[in-house]
Amino acid sequence: MYTPAHPFTAMPLGGIGTGNVALGADGSLRQWQLHNIGNHRGSLPLSFFSLRVSAVEPPSDVVRILQAPVPSHDPTPLVDDDYRAPWHDQAFARLTPVTETRFSATYPVARVQYLDADVPVDVDLEAFTPLVPLDVADSSLPAALFTFTLTSRADTRVHGSLGASLLNAVGWDGVSPIDTVRGAGLGGNTNRVSRDGDWTSVILENPSIDPRDAGAGQMVLSADRADTAVLRQWHTVDEFAAFLASRSGADGRERLHGSPAHADALRQTTTGHNGPSSQGETWAAGIAVPFALEPGETTRIRVMMTWHFPNRYVNFEQFGPARPEWGPTRFWLGNRYAQRFPDATAVSAYVAADWTRLEALTRSWTSGFADSSLDDDEADHLAAQLAFVRSPTCFQAADGRFYGFEGVLGASTTMWNGDVGGSCPLNCTHVWNYVQAVAKVFPELERSMRETEFDIMQAPEGYLPHRLIVPVYLPQLWNEVIGGPDEPALDGMLGSILKTYREYRHGAGVDWLRSYWPSITRLLRWVRDRWDPQNTGVLRGIQPSTHDIDLSGVNPYMGGIWLATLRAVEEIARVLGEDPGDLRELFERGSRSYDELLFTGEYYRQLIEPGDSDVFQWAEGCLTDQLIGQWWAHELDLGYVFPADHVRSALSAIVRHNLRESFRGFEHGYRVYADLDDAGLLLCTWPNAGRPEIPVRYADEVWSGSEYQVAAHCIMEGLIDEGRRVLTALWARHDGTRRNPYNEIECGDHYARAMAGWSVLEALSGCRFDAGSRALSVDPPAGDGRWPFITDTGWGTVTVRGSQLDLLCRGGRVELGSLRLRGEELAAGVIDLAPGDSSTWHATDKAASVPSLP
Repeated sequence: MYTPAHPFTAMPLGGIGTGNVALGADGSLRQWQLHNIGNHRGSLPLSFFSLRVSAVEPPSDVVRILQAPVPSHDPTPLVDDDYRAPWHDQAFARLTPVTETRFSATYPVARVQYLDADVPVDVDLEAFTPLVPLDVADSSLPAALFTFTLTSRADTRVHGSLGASLLNAVGWDGVSPIDTVRGAGLGGNTNRVSRDGDWTSVILENPSIDPRDAGAGQMVLSADRADTAVLRQWHTVDEFAAFLASRSGADGRERLHGSPAHADALRQTTTGHNGPSSQGETWAAGIAVPFALEPGETTRIRVMMTWHFPNRYVNFEQFGPARPEWGPTRFWLGNRYAQRFPDATAVSAYVAADWTRLEALTRSWTSGFADSSLDDDEADHLAAQLAFVRSPTCFQAADGRFYGFEGVLGASTTMWNGDVGGSCPLNCTHVWNYVQAVAKVFPELERSMRETEFDIMQAPEGYLPHRLIVPVYLPQLWNEVIGGPDEPALDGMLGSILKTYREYRHGAGVDWLRSYWPSITRLLRWVRDRWDPQNTGVLRGIQPSTHDIDLSGVNPYMGGIWLATLRAVEEIARVLGEDPGDLRELFERGSRSYDELLFTGEYYRQLIEPGDSDVFQWAEGCLTDQLIGQWWAHELDLGYVFPADHVRSALSAIVRHNLRESFRGFEHGYRVYADLDDAGLLLCTWPNAGRPEIPVRYADEVWSGSEYQVAAHCIMEGLIDEGRRVLTALWARHDGTRRNPYNEIECGDHYARAMAGWSVLEALSGCRFDAGSRALSVDPPAGDGRWPFITDTGWGTVTVRGSQLDLLCRGGRVELGSLRLRGEELAAGVIDLAPGDSSTWHATDKAASVPSLP
């Protein structure tokens, strides 16, 4: 469904760890972040799409920049997704914009419809970067792909050119503003032409800079027409407008055959500039793809932008003590994609050869959302979960290790740490406790994080610092003040065990799990000795947490995670044939004690015991994340850690007390993530009074990651209305009018905690997969429907109609050993579905058929 060009909508295009360019709903290209550093205000001037359409009789000639003006609007606190560099308006003074645009998307496929009554051709754009679940390589392509569909509305034949242009940014530092063609690191840039089969490319380079430089690399602009004309080097909009205006029907394009480096066969056109660019300056490259249309005729033109910037260095300030002994050393990390491709031309060649396959797989994935029972908001926002892992928040270094910041520095972080680069490095265990999307769609990446935690981060004593120092051969944060909080976060340590069991359940294998059993038991022993030396099952004392403070007393937030961890280690021991010892007894003691001490009859409070400080605590308050441990337990099929009826009561109370329907007149103590007429779930409230003088930090904030966690948990428990109320509030705030659907912020843009949203999809479908037993269980709490699902080997769609269950494999192979619907086993044995295969089971007869779909 097309929507108006909301000013804050900007969908990132780019692969995992490759950097991005965002397509705005207005048709603009912005947020250029190709150079291994996050920079939401990054702009490459003179990079845009354009169109010229002409007719002989009656004579007409129309030129447009394929971008619409954005209506004036008020700023939104802590958000800059609406930022457009001044050059956009300067370009409008030279090239007339289209009247308006319409935008729609199911990530990663975006659609822009350009509307202008004076243009006799309908113009539609589809843009994407390949996304193939379970295939990290093909989901990590440094490329943005555009397909323009042109359909004539004219009564007579029209002809013209589709224009595309790209600034040569090789050498740029990725941060300094570029004034048209002048910017830091530029100079000596050159553009050259290459023609290969049906594709015409302009290769943007800078041979003058050291290949070890952070800005060294290559960019390519391509179109799938051999007769594409090229304006190789230029530096003003007027020059490119003159180039478009000079296009002729008799352009001599046949002379291009056999002359692959020739830019343009037309004799009466502008020729652009020759030689390397001057110091501090660069060139833009432009192409014009010719077309001719009879009335009602349609043509499609494919345009591709690829890039290759291999030299990722540690360009962010790491936590921990000062290290003067490191001096001015630049620590090289590199990029995994650069190990696969030597340059951007190799990327272009790969994508051009495999475009059809990559597009089909990507569309198959998005179709699983669009064709499901999910409504438009659910489909669009849940699919957009994977935009976070392909934002600059995440990257894969040359050695294959996967890393994640908490987010990307931006407008929400200027008050303490600027607005460029990675926020709160690196692999923060407590924030990544919420993330579910990566582990389910790209399990090898989360597996890499666990390997880094236990192989690199874990201290000899057993504990885990909650931040990583890179490169990994440097000393880690053992016995050092870490920051956010100062000591190793207890929730992060416990979460690492939960996540290790999750990785096993999603395909890591028994041998992998066994290799980390000593690390798990050493970590668990550390926790028990420090926080429960009396084996009460209850954690007491200072408990560093994701709230960037030390919790104290007996509290359900840490207690629930602890109880889920005890159950997870017990299950791990069972899988490995190890002795679980007293874990079940400890769990049962702890569960009873936490419930008796903390349940108020409505929700779970925090018990401040004698000697505990009440500074930064919540005491009698209702904490939104009080049941995160139970959420985790459901994610891992560990059962209830607290009594089921008390869990449902507490969830209802969280929504009843903490979901605020308006923020007018609300006093924000910290950061503003919801304001005016927004609705959102506050981190903590005190419905029965008793708010401490200094309450838990961030109490008055709204965290989308926590909202997703609560909403998913509500749906799992059958509290469908409560869950949908929370989701409606969250998604209304991020509908593009005031905040970006592809950027849920917290301490930075594209904040990792928001990837808790993947659990909402699993909650709605009721799908649970366990690779250990190869079992898929389906128990949709809201009744019948059709939803996407994913295993460790394949993905597709599950459909439930009463006692009937249908599976459709859309990609990979769906290999199962058993299948259950609402707890009843439908099939046991080997189930092997290839792409396009579907199977139907009935609870009554347990019969199966496997026809092949057309």
